[in-house]
Amino acid sequence: MHFSLIRVARPLAFVACAAAVAVQAREAETPVADASRAAPAAHPWSDASLPVAARVELLLAAMTRDEKLALVYGFFPPLAKGEGIPTDMIPSAGQVPAIPRLGIPALRESDASLGVANQVEQRKGDVATALPSGLAVAASFDPALAQETGAMIGGEARAKTFNVLLAGGINLTRDPWGGRNFEYLGEDPLLAGTMAGESIRGVQSNHIVSTIKHYALNAQETGRFVMDARIGEAALRESDLLAFRIAIERGQPGSVMCAYNSINGDFACENAFLLNTVLKGDWAYPGWVMSDWGAVHSTVKAARNGLDQQSGGELDTHSFFREDLRKAFDEGALPASRLDDMVRRVLHGMFATGLMDAPVVRTAQPIDYAKNAEVAQRAAEAGIVLLKNEKGILPLAKSAKRIVVIGGHADVGVLSGGGSSQVRSVGGAPVEIPLKDGPAASFVRRTWHASSPLAAIRKLAAGARVEFVDGADPAAAAAAAKGADMAIVFATQWTTEAEDVETIALPDGQDALIDAVAAANPRTTVVLNTGGPVLMPWLARVPAVLAAWYPGQRGGEAVARVLFGEVNPSGRLPITFPASIDQAPRPQVPGYDQVKASPDRGTDARAIRPFTVEYREGSDVGYRWYARQGQTPLFPFGHGLSYTSFGYSNLTVEGGAALKVRFDVVNRGKRAGSDVPQLYVTPAQGQRPLRLAGWERVTLQPGEKRRVTITAEPRIVADYDIAQPGFHLAGGTYRISVSRDAAQPVLTGQVELQERRLAP
Repeated sequence: MHFSLIRVARPLAFVACAAAVAVQAREAETPVADASRAAPAAHPWSDASLPVAARVELLLAAMTRDEKLALVYGFFPPLAKGEGIPTDMIPSAGQVPAIPRLGIPALRESDASLGVANQVEQRKGDVATALPSGLAVAASFDPALAQETGAMIGGEARAKTFNVLLAGGINLTRDPWGGRNFEYLGEDPLLAGTMAGESIRGVQSNHIVSTIKHYALNAQETGRFVMDARIGEAALRESDLLAFRIAIERGQPGSVMCAYNSINGDFACENAFLLNTVLKGDWAYPGWVMSDWGAVHSTVKAARNGLDQQSGGELDTHSFFREDLRKAFDEGALPASRLDDMVRRVLHGMFATGLMDAPVVRTAQPIDYAKNAEVAQRAAEAGIVLLKNEKGILPLAKSAKRIVVIGGHADVGVLSGGGSSQVRSVGGAPVEIPLKDGPAASFVRRTWHASSPLAAIRKLAAGARVEFVDGADPAAAAAAAKGADMAIVFATQWTTEAEDVETIALPDGQDALIDAVAAANPRTTVVLNTGGPVLMPWLARVPAVLAAWYPGQRGGEAVARVLFGEVNPSGRLPITFPASIDQAPRPQVPGYDQVKASPDRGTDARAIRPFTVEYREGSDVGYRWYARQGQTPLFPFGHGLSYTSFGYSNLTVEGGAALKVRFDVVNRGKRAGSDVPQLYVTPAQGQRPLRLAGWERVTLQPGEKRRVTITAEPRIVADYDIAQPGFHLAGGTYRISVSRDAAQPVLTGQVELQERRLAP
């Protein structure tokens, strides 16, 4: 989601709010249903013992046409004016009016995947728990953790009176410079789909709706209102759409949010292929399609082609789904059955998630922020990736006498990404820099969370002298670092919604800073607080590097615990780090110069000439592209080191109707740790790049051995056949590898698989 103005498996949070159900029921907009009793005759749909579909039809039949039309338009509260505005609106991302006569609660919507980012309300002093970035959560390769983080933010959203969370970001990383990469879950469809699905399950365990977004191929921010993403159907089905498909299967989100951009010539929110053919036809998705804020361009075409609800209509060029929609039904441009279908889908999402049976209360409920902060910290710790650790320089010995921390505002906090996902976190923002120019300037601030790495390092460093240097002067930083037991440079790269970065080089002379410090002290560690991959011209001169991403409101503590070995790093890269930008499919941002030169740049460049982006890599996204091109990246997908070592042995491979591998994993070191063995598959004949078909996160004590079984996802092994249509797994011989990352196989073998045809 986006505002184009200054914005005025362990569901812990749900447990906290569930204890107040009786109190909430008295304040709620509708009573909590009791499945053990017959429903009131006036509201037979409140009988929770009935199937969801039956309840939906009962309620739909009781609605007037005006009530139906009210349910398919969402207001943007800060700009909402005129007749029909809800009287109970709160400052938020959006609201759909309640229908008290029928017991239908208002839909109150808030961003986003990284915490309850209700930025309008937060200007009054409201705060929320800030998770680490989506890439950090994806780097854990831990579906249970994804579910736990989703449950936490869903619980906070409910306690803050929201019942729709605009979460579930899943756009695959096709380009390393993408401004919104940090929000999403990396470049692989199986990893992204699995992690997003579990996060959505967590959110909805609180009986609220989660979206999944941005459907589809919203892979860049530059010109996102006017760009047309071009890709073949089979390639799209094997990559971005497969990620959405897996996530929808696992998470069953109540709503899908369509994207800003066009796909193969039609805007995403009026794209019949995406919405009707694939989502509602092939996948039989029963929930509703809501627009992104400002992504609607028509009335009849959008409604006919699958859009069910216009969101935040005041941010569109027109309120397409208000009077114009009514007129379209009046004049027969749209059949009445289409309105029923739109409303049926909204109601399905509300019933299926439990929102109708356990509606949120009208007043905010208490939140255990301390407990939720622990979830955020565990997520940050699990997602930190140890990229390099030459000669075992880390973990930092507690016997160190002098440590110098340099740069990145590490004395006061950790950097976060910008845009609608920005959370006003508990503890405040010790550094906040408003933007003066560019597409994001109207609604974005460069913000640090109040989690000081310096303070956390001092706490763990026992009697050591820990100094801080701001890094503005490389020579002064080098002088301070000389002779220290460790110099730790915090390098930052800020990225945001609405803009892509022009270069993936570290900004503001930080490469020169790192070079100077490394020359002065051979025991230098670089901690990267970035939105994605960055270039590292200094890598050969620095013995240790951590990718800490945007680590959230407990990021300082998480980084310190990894540096000192309180936590054994276990993160794995969900995204490839190229050695040079020329290795990427698109070394330059398509449309960047055009948008930069536009006088309309500050309002998302809607008026500039549309342009196309050709995704010629097709389904070979990320590591598959690098393999196809024969390139050696700086760090491959799946890479990550540990303070212990793991061995794999005794591989057995089972083929036939399904691919299954079994092998032993042993912890050969002296520390407990977690490993992520990864299964890659490719046909023995032909040139198709390897694909991640499964993985397992394994936690082992020193000397412990465990037998691991991984079953391959068949749609990853298969190719999409347009003529069938559906996935076709060709019979024959396949090569498999159990690997440490996409470029480092350990156990290899071959298997014979039977031909299989799978649904679209």
